[in-house]
This record gives sequence, C-alpha cells and structure tokens, in this order.
Amino acid sequence: MAMEPSDENDRTKTIEMDFKYDVIVVGAGHAGCEAASAAARMGSKTLLITMDMNKIAQMSCNPAVGGIAKGQIVREIDALGGQMGIVTDSSAIQFRLLNQSKGPAMWSPRSQSDRKRFIEEWIKVLSHTDNLYLWQDIVTSLIIKDNKVCGVRTMLGIEMEAQAVVLTNGTFLNGLMHCGKTQIPGGRTSEPASHGLTEQLVSLGFKSDRMKTGTPARVDARSIHFDQMTRQDGDNNWHQFSYLDTVHRELKQMPCWITYTNTQTHEALRAGLADSPLFNGQIKSIGPRYCPSIETKIVTFADKEAHQLFLEPEGVDSNEYYVNGFSSSLPWQVQLAGLRTVKGLEDIVLYRPGYAIEYDFFDPTQLHHTLETKQISNLFFAGQINGTTGYEEAAGQGLVAGVNAHVNVHGGAPLTMGRDESYIGVLIDDLVNKGVDEPYRMFTSRAEYRILLRQDNADERLTKRSYEMGLADKSRYDLFCRKQASCADFIGYLQQTTVRKGSIDGWLESIGSTPLHEGCKASDLILRPQVTINGLAEVLPELKARMVGLTEEIIESCEIQIKYAGYIKREQTEAAKLQRLDQIRIADNFNYEEVQSLSTEARQKLSRIRPKSIGEAQRIPGVSPNDISVLLVLMGR
Repeated sequence: MAMEPSDENDRTKTIEMDFKYDVIVVGAGHAGCEAASAAARMGSKTLLITMDMNKIAQMSCNPAVGGIAKGQIVREIDALGGQMGIVTDSSAIQFRLLNQSKGPAMWSPRSQSDRKRFIEEWIKVLSHTDNLYLWQDIVTSLIIKDNKVCGVRTMLGIEMEAQAVVLTNGTFLNGLMHCGKTQIPGGRTSEPASHGLTEQLVSLGFKSDRMKTGTPARVDARSIHFDQMTRQDGDNNWHQFSYLDTVHRELKQMPCWITYTNTQTHEALRAGLADSPLFNGQIKSIGPRYCPSIETKIVTFADKEAHQLFLEPEGVDSNEYYVNGFSSSLPWQVQLAGLRTVKGLEDIVLYRPGYAIEYDFFDPTQLHHTLETKQISNLFFAGQINGTTGYEEAAGQGLVAGVNAHVNVHGGAPLTMGRDESYIGVLIDDLVNKGVDEPYRMFTSRAEYRILLRQDNADERLTKRSYEMGLADKSRYDLFCRKQASCADFIGYLQQTTVRKGSIDGWLESIGSTPLHEGCKASDLILRPQVTINGLAEVLPELKARMVGLTEEIIESCEIQIKYAGYIKREQTEAAKLQRLDQIRIADNFNYEEVQSLSTEARQKLSRIRPKSIGEAQRIPGVSPNDISVLLVLMGR
C-alpha cells in the first residue's frame, strides 16, 4: 500500500523533532562529559556529540586525576554534584593525599585510574542519565542567526537545532601531531582532526591562536626491570575524591615506580635535537611551561644531570605503562635510545612513541564568567578550547558551562563563583580577566585564599548552593547536612569539655608538648601542633566514647576548623574586602576611551575585556591601582 502524502509529512516532522534539543555539547572529553551530564540532570534535553563513542572521557595523557590544586578542583566538582570524583574513585588503582607534611590548605588528592575502567564508568554514567542522548559524528559548523547560536551542522550533513551549544573540542580543532619530522593531522593518536569551526568563528570576529601539548611513550611492563626502581605505593586509608559514602575504591591497588634520567640519556636525546619539531622550527606554537618535554628540560636545565621519571600503570589487566616526565616529540628512534639508558628501562619495548600536538584555542577574554561567549549568545566554550591544560581544569569548566547553558534555556540564576569560593572560580576569573599566553594549569599559588579553598571543605562551600539550583540531588544534600550537624555538635562538645591539670601530662611530654599549668578546654589543647583529636582520645576515655559513630572525615574536618580558626577568619576578612569591589558594577556600555585620565593600556584592555565590576577590572593585567582609583571616582566611590 502506497504511503499517503500526509503520513510522509508527519513522519518527516517526527524525524526532524529527533534533532531538536535544549543543549548540544560538542566533544565528549572531560569538559564535555561534565557539561552534558550537568545540563541533562538539571532538566535540559541534551545531546552529546562525539567522534568515537568508545573513547568517551579518554585519558589522552597520563592515567591519573588530581594532584596539586587539581585535586581540589575535583573535590569541588564532586561537591557541586558533578561526576568526575565518583568515576575516579570507581576506577582508582592508587590514591594518595599529597603534601600531608604541610598545612591542610596544601593537601591535594591524586588518583591513578584504570584507563579502560574510567571510560566504562563514564559511559555508564552518561547512559543512565535522563534527558541525555549521544550521537557519533563530527561537527563542522554552527548555525547562527542574529548573533545567537541555534544549532550545529555535522559531517554527515545533519542540521541539529539547539537553544544553547557548548564547545569542548579539546585538541581536535585543526589538530596536528608531530613525531620527529613526521606530521599527522589529528586530535589524538588514530583520531582525525576537526576542521571548519575555527574558520567560521574567526570569520565572526573571534580571536584564535595555536597551542602545543605533548605526551610520552607508552611501554610494555614485561620489559621493565622494576627491581631497579623505587616503589611508590598509595595511601591505605579512608580518603577519596567523592564526598558520597556509597562510592569506594574497588579495584586492585597498584604501585607506581620512580627512576631517573642520567647524563647518557641526555646525550642520546641531544643527538636528535636537530630533528626535534620544538627546535627546528616545525612547531611554532606555545607549549606548557610547567610540564615541559624531556628535550626542553635538557636544554633549559643543561646543568642538571638527572630528571625524575614516574612509571605509572594504565590498568589492572594491562601491561601498558605511562612514562611520566618523558613527554617528547623527538623521532621515535631517539626516544627509544634515550629510554634504554635509564636505570630499569635498559630492555624497554615500546607500545608507541610520544608525540606533540598543535591545536587551535580561543582567547578566553572573549568569554563572560558564565563561559558564554561575548560575541554570540548561548554559545559556551569549555576546556582546552579556552587555552587550559589538564583533565581537571577542563571538567570544572565543563560543569559551569553545562549549568549555565541550561540556565540560559530554562531561566534561573547563573553559576559563577568568586575567587574566595572555589579553585574553579579562580580558574575562570583568571581566564576571563587575564587571558593566556601559555596552556593554563592550576596551582595553589594562583589562589589568594588557599586556607578557605581546602580540599576537605569543598562541600561546605558549594553543596548547598548546588542543591538549591537543582544540580546536587537530595541524597547528597542530606548527607552534607548530617555531616555539618555532626561537626557542629562535636566542636561544641570539645569547646565545653575541660581537661584537668595533671591528667595527661605524661602523654603531652611524650609527644613533645608542655604539661598543663592549669585546666583548659579540649578545643584549646587541640590548637597545639603536636596534639590531634585521635591522639587525645587515646588518653581521654570520655572523648573516645564520644567519638563512637563519627567518621574519620568528620573528625578531620573538626580538627582543621579548630586548629586553623584564626587563619580562616583572617582570610574571610580579606575576601570580604575583595567582594566589596566585585559588588561595584560597571555599565556594559561604559566608554573607557572617553576617560583620558586612564592610562592608554588600561583603556585598551578595559574596552576589550569589558569587566562587569571594579573587582574584575582590578584583576586585569596592565590596569594599575591609579586606574582603579579613577574608576572608583567615576562610580561615585
């Protein structure tokens, strides 16, 4: 029976409806996964487009999450209701809390992951998220009408409608890989580059440039002499990334291994410098200063005889190891020759050599703090497209972009965070106000208020707000509330409990602390650097009894709050001063060029970046205190 014309039209309309979404996210790396997950869980019909559905959340570089300052970002993502911490804990094969010899502001969690399991866990998360759909394809251009994004076009020739689009293209925009003199177009080994988007955006007035990153060789564990290396095991305690009590490390825990380059290694590598893309002019873009290639290290630090290398396992069922510290784009023969001079790697067998990759990024000063672009409304950028490097930095941006894409479609308060609220807030504020001249990597030194932005208190800073805007679910919020109530109750008990003079003098002397000259509250005793709550409980039976049922997380949180109360209060006072400047708004149409009392550099940068407040203006490089004083006078302050 022939199909009636009306039936055919109805079916065509139905098919067209399949490609209408609230939010489309382009790219399924760490930024894209968090963006799509957040937008969908908040209620937006969301499409995640990826080149390869088998490489979702691929760990393109080392198989690890977290580290100095980066671990704090992951804790913040988790506190906000994001997924990276949960996925990392579920796929962890080693966990360490770094910098424990320093104060808690410097403690940073880091985890080795099973690379395959990490992808599988993310696929599981995305596949079980309501409102979230996946499509395998390559986006070649955006659909833009009246300076507003309306959808995307793909390589298959499909037009997909959306009210908001988030670009998280990673290293794929005109990506070009280098291994010696060999150049291969691509965004990652064995994966094609993405063409068309950069050219379209530049034609619309966006400023673009090129950056470079790199990765080391992968080697076969069966050819490594581990007995010639130093073993590094993980921590065996309660710490993890997620605040949820339902997530735990399940996989076999594995060690990493430490070895060092030597003068022979450096000689072997120097012999190949003439063929290095970094030194023969082949690569012209900017690379990361804080994670340089091994050839850059031996040139920049020519007097250094050794560089530390970490051998990191890729998974419990894999023989593949990642040689952290040996990133290189030298010819593969030179890489292999250099590796075979390293102790423990004399008989090494390669799975694949290291390579460098150049890719397009966009000046992040073209963004609002919501990560929406200033030129095109409802278009958001997140991740390496903004000039950042690192899974964690990308994921944090992705979550913010995904939330704000949903807000633009459905209404509500946008998600922006101050420099005193989160490392993610510091990251985005730096990008939007300062821009980048090299791949941006987060460090604790970038944050003015490190004692406020600890890894242990991210839930205190962010979970209530996330729950109120609809991202963190009720079970997470209820768990947080119970923790808060337990902490407040226990701290109150410590502040009211008196330790009598002479009752614990022997113990105090044994730990190098002075005896009590008079009775004092338990909370005052905990202020002493040698005294811990757990230690004090061993000599105060009533305290030990009171701690029954309290988790180690709660005990640690209470101890930090007591010991660092003075520092915390001081930073809160300083942060309040910053907030006052951030509350002095600047009109969107303010004409800086007319203010001749501003310096020329200030007029140019303020006109280009268009800060929303005096606080933002103050953080723009080249805007002097005198320029800020001029603006304050003009604002009537």
